[in-house]
Amino acid sequence: MLAAVVGAFLHPAPSRAQSFQTAAVHAILIDAESGSVLFEKGADEPFSPASMAKLMTAEIVFRAIKEGRLSMDTEFTVTEDAWRRGGAGGGGSSMFAQVNSRIKLSDLLRGLIVQSGNDAAITIAENMAGTEEAFAGMMNQRAKEIGLTRSTFRNATGYSAPDQKVTARDMARIAQYIIDTYPEFYKIYSEREFTWNKIKQQNRNPLLTLDIGADGLKTGYLEESGYALTGSAVQNGQRLIMVVSGLKTARDRAAEARKMMEWGFRAFEPRQVFAANETVADVSVFGGEKGSVPVVAKKPVRLLLPRGATDRVTAKVVYQGPLVAPVEQGREVARLRVTRGDAVALEQPLYAGETVEAGTLSQRALDAALEVGTDLVRRAFEKAKGGNGSSGNGSGGASASGAASGNS
Repeated sequence: MLAAVVGAFLHPAPSRAQSFQTAAVHAILIDAESGSVLFEKGADEPFSPASMAKLMTAEIVFRAIKEGRLSMDTEFTVTEDAWRRGGAGGGGSSMFAQVNSRIKLSDLLRGLIVQSGNDAAITIAENMAGTEEAFAGMMNQRAKEIGLTRSTFRNATGYSAPDQKVTARDMARIAQYIIDTYPEFYKIYSEREFTWNKIKQQNRNPLLTLDIGADGLKTGYLEESGYALTGSAVQNGQRLIMVVSGLKTARDRAAEARKMMEWGFRAFEPRQVFAANETVADVSVFGGEKGSVPVVAKKPVRLLLPRGATDRVTAKVVYQGPLVAPVEQGREVARLRVTRGDAVALEQPLYAGETVEAGTLSQRALDAALEVGTDLVRRAFEKAKGGNGSSGNGSGGASASGAASGNS
């Protein structure tokens, strides 16, 4: 079934194949709705985030407000540390907050997001956690919960720190999380200017001044990592999220970001592979009244393909198996992983499409005997190849592949 359905959607109309190149050292471009990766370059290589670390700082605040622990009217005191290290004398971007003044979170967030104020970031960190070091611990905990698997934070500002590193893929992931989870707060990222202490400053995101539908997110610069940007834009109902880093000048950053966004909107066409709740594949079940369970996606599986692409596209259902009964309907049990060429183009969770109850004693005994036999065969095969046998959970998968073809 998987082969038949996927194959039906991998033949775009003939046209010249699209390609893209960027001067950025690290880059990624994704379709926000489907999660399809449209382009990547060094997307999993670590680099210093600079002020893009403030995306994680903002998420901590957004969550506290959403959970009712803080409000936009909550006032924080600007500490001397925040004033000295993050103020105008600190050498970086600042909202020019006065020492010992009390500022509402609604204004501190604009100082953090629009003006990229380091004083705003430190004020938030020290008022929420006591110290910036403790706040960084909160950032790392939330990063794990959100799924930023290769990022480590050491401060709220993005100031240079030896082991403070992120990846382009993780920055795209936190951007998508903020957009999806906090739409009411995300609007702040599109504000063009903010005035505090009688000093008006423009939003540092260069995409906002271009006519490409941009509405966020955050720039960054450190000498060690160059100019960077995490941005997002919407055209004709489609949202793209992009990250670039390692550029030599602010002008290069703006030009590369614009070029990538325009290419993304122009060069791809959507293909629906599966409808919501349509069976994607059947995966094995151990000790159940049935030997397998269908897996489904809760939302349509939609893939963006380059117009006229000839890359080989492969879809695989990946799971730790066999699943042990009982398996409840709606439980996440597998992931659909789609690759285009050598790159992962889409990864999406799959859920049990029905409940499989535990089987009878004789059914469970038969499954156990079959599992032992399968494991013995696996060990013998690995030994014959010169490999090492292993015990524990195995992995199962269903896969299919096809080639998108077209005349060039």
